Amino acid sequence: MSTPRPQEHHPIVPRRVAFDWRETPLHWIPDEPTATHVINVLHLLLPAGERWFVKVFKEALPLVRDEHLLKDVKGFMGQEATHSIQHAHVLDHLAHQGLDTTPYTRHVDFLFEYLLGERPPLGVPIPEQEWLRFRLALIAAIEQFTAVLGSWVLGADGLDHAGPDPVMLDLLRWHGAEEVEHRAVAFDMYQHTGGEEPARYARRVLAMAVTAPVLLYLWCWGATYLLRHDPRLSAPSRYSLRAHNRAVRKGLLPSWRQLGAAIPRYVRRSYHPSQEGSLRAAVAYLASSPAARAAAGAIGRAALP
Repeated sequence: MSTPRPQEHHPIVPRRVAFDWRETPLHWIPDEPTATHVINVLHLLLPAGERWFVKVFKEALPLVRDEHLLKDVKGFMGQEATHSIQHAHVLDHLAHQGLDTTPYTRHVDFLFEYLLGERPPLGVPIPEQEWLRFRLALIAAIEQFTAVLGSWVLGADGLDHAGPDPVMLDLLRWHGAEEVEHRAVAFDMYQHTGGEEPARYARRVLAMAVTAPVLLYLWCWGATYLLRHDPRLSAPSRYSLRAHNRAVRKGLLPSWRQLGAAIPRYVRRSYHPSQEGSLRAAVAYLASSPAARAAAGAIGRAALP
């Protein structure tokens, strides 16, 4: 099955970035613990989640019959592997500052390694290929939200005005730019390997119906955990919608409308993720990102005779 390709196609290339966390404070958005920790939930979910993306895509590679898609998928896998590593380093930094995240992340590991592993959990009788297709559909649905978040963080002027730690902001925007850059790959992979209609479309809708509430639950739980265990707060704090919405009004977090509107867009039959965000803005940031520029420079130096 050939895969339709949008006119605005861009090669997907991993960037071997690195970040120095030694000067990054725990509250990297000054005086904004709720906004800081709502965003920090990314670091709790992504190391295990993006390792899982790569594992599932490796399982599905033999099903790809389109050479251009195969090249994009391999680039996607390289980018996701790098994302996983860099966010895991942030977890080490949080632990060094007295915020141990392992009581939370072990549940995330269980979700991806067991409940969504190579075989269905609890011996559920799902054919092997159908289980693979469902997990690919879940990845495509998750990538819808990462593309929306990536587009948001690239244009989040409120973060700039809040005086955030520049290293953390660069990590988020480098990652966000790559999410916009590869925003269509998981969707194209699923469409290519998801079988025939109408089952393919029905599975895509089901995957979004599962993904959206689970992500919301994990995010609220993660923010609650981080605030409750934050050693810099004078007393254990609770996640509250009031504090969250105050951060939204300041432009420190995406609005609920921005996130919620991603769902009906995704379930339109005519939808394609190339409609999400601005590839031009993503590429422009990647050209200016300190970490991405340093990675490109290292590659250039290594290539010199």
